[in-house]
Amino acid sequence: MPMFRIRRIHDDVLQSNRNAIAQVQHILRAQFPSAPASDSESLPEMLRNPLKYRFRSILFVADDSRGRVKGFGLLLHAPDLGFCFLDFISAAAHRTGSGIGGALYQRLREEALALGCDGLFFECLPDEPALSPNPVTRAENVRRLRFYERFGARPLTETAYETPLTPGDTDPPYLVFDDLGSGKPLAASTARSVVRAILERKYGALCPREYVEMVVASFRDDPVRLRPPRYVSVAPAIRPEPAIPADERIALLVNEEHSIHHVRERGYVESPVRIRSIRRQLDASGLFEPMSVRHFGDRHVEAVHDRDFLEYLRRVCLKLSDQPIYPYVFPIRNAARPPRDLAVRAGYYCIDTFTPLARAAWLASRRAVDCALSAADELLRGRRLSYALVRPPGHHAERRSFGGFCYLNSTAIAAEYLSHHGKVAILDVDYHHGNGQQDIFYERPDVLTLSIHAHPREAYPYFSGFPEERGRGDGLGYNVNYALRETVDGTGFRLVLERALRRIRGHRPAFLVVALGLDTAKGDPTGSWALGAKDFEANGRMIGVLGIPTVVVQEGGYDTRVLGTNARRFFSGLWAGAHAGQEASRKPAHGAAANRPTETNRR
Repeated sequence: MPMFRIRRIHDDVLQSNRNAIAQVQHILRAQFPSAPASDSESLPEMLRNPLKYRFRSILFVADDSRGRVKGFGLLLHAPDLGFCFLDFISAAAHRTGSGIGGALYQRLREEALALGCDGLFFECLPDEPALSPNPVTRAENVRRLRFYERFGARPLTETAYETPLTPGDTDPPYLVFDDLGSGKPLAASTARSVVRAILERKYGALCPREYVEMVVASFRDDPVRLRPPRYVSVAPAIRPEPAIPADERIALLVNEEHSIHHVRERGYVESPVRIRSIRRQLDASGLFEPMSVRHFGDRHVEAVHDRDFLEYLRRVCLKLSDQPIYPYVFPIRNAARPPRDLAVRAGYYCIDTFTPLARAAWLASRRAVDCALSAADELLRGRRLSYALVRPPGHHAERRSFGGFCYLNSTAIAAEYLSHHGKVAILDVDYHHGNGQQDIFYERPDVLTLSIHAHPREAYPYFSGFPEERGRGDGLGYNVNYALRETVDGTGFRLVLERALRRIRGHRPAFLVVALGLDTAKGDPTGSWALGAKDFEANGRMIGVLGIPTVVVQEGGYDTRVLGTNARRFFSGLWAGAHAGQEASRKPAHGAAANRPTETNRR
């Protein structure tokens, strides 16, 4: 098992990303001491502002579980011309020969292929004695070219690309082309466009116009010739895997212990088969990367729920036998004097009569919290999408009450955890109102809570979710309820969803938490709406296009005949939308040792 992971750094918003970028800058300065300081100093801005640099910068790092960067690769994408230019690839000091360079290069090739590029271009110093007279330097150049030739990448020949800017300079760079295993020849017209873009956008401050025109005009052979293999017997056509790379998949955190909470009573629809139905479909999709669930301390739960409530819930559940108890006495007239008997006291903390307390309810709910926090933590580690597949659900659990099959509000706990790192928006798309999040964040402006649900005149929880409930104090205007009629189809839902997404864009959150209810599906036993699989996919895509790091927490959904299909289609849309949103937001106006492909005299 490799002792590193490869992940993309999209920006410098997260602290984990800022730490990684700082380490990349250190590697750049240490491994390329003759490169201009601007190469490292400008890296954060290159990620944020592609318009200025006329390329979209794509940074990958190889780091370990403690965030120590062992290597990186920087890809420049020109979407208007459909090519990628590999600017830097480097292992950290003392990390050569560890497989990091090969793993990074293969990941960069996969990214170029996923972007629809016909090939990958980069510069590499020459191995000809006439161009590289120093034997020590030439030996290093040979090693690099041998490395790339293993992937089928070879220098272009019969062109003037390696003409020095200053006559007499040594080690002018080759332009190397990797066809990504396609075997497709490089057309002269394509090469000329690519070369012009490299010289004008990348080296415009250094290359005079007449030099650029001379080099571009030298690409006369059609197709352009590649140098025959020199270091391997046959240049291999190593095609990047078409599967989604691990770092681009949705992190999947599953409450594997959910089945201990099983109320075996007729009509109790919140059953273990729900998770199994969803998991079967997810495993076959190829979109998910299963991750280990980590344990988080009680302080994260206490930040959201009242301590007395938590202590009661823990005590009563762990003392119960296998027979569940249901609340039946609700002491609203004297909330300060709870009943002494724990079973009777259930109504003191509950909002309904159909959510039982059972021996495993606490244990399963607490593990669901760990899943949600682990999924949120994946965003802080740089993942863009994560999913906490949990039961029991949580969005009806308020600060000091349970109900609606919910005991601990995993969605709210995840949002609270993320709120210490930036503004958060919670989007609840369950059929029933997310009264738990509303109660918990009602006076806070840093966590925007939105809920699209059936009108409380007609649907549970009946007492909460009215449009006029907009927040209080500093939180006024930061709670938004979209209470819909009893019959809603996919088109009607999307009209309202677009309104909610516009409000989220205005909030400009660093993170989005989606409380995913699949009980909006046609035929669900707890709802009356009529959404189908294609609607869930469309909804997911609309949410994904926001381009916000997103954690999804499973809430309702009880028709197990379609539950898995609807979940898979939602996440297919979410993943596609997220990647479309990332590409659109970063599109420029124009369209294994320390191993930068070059350190050239153009620098």
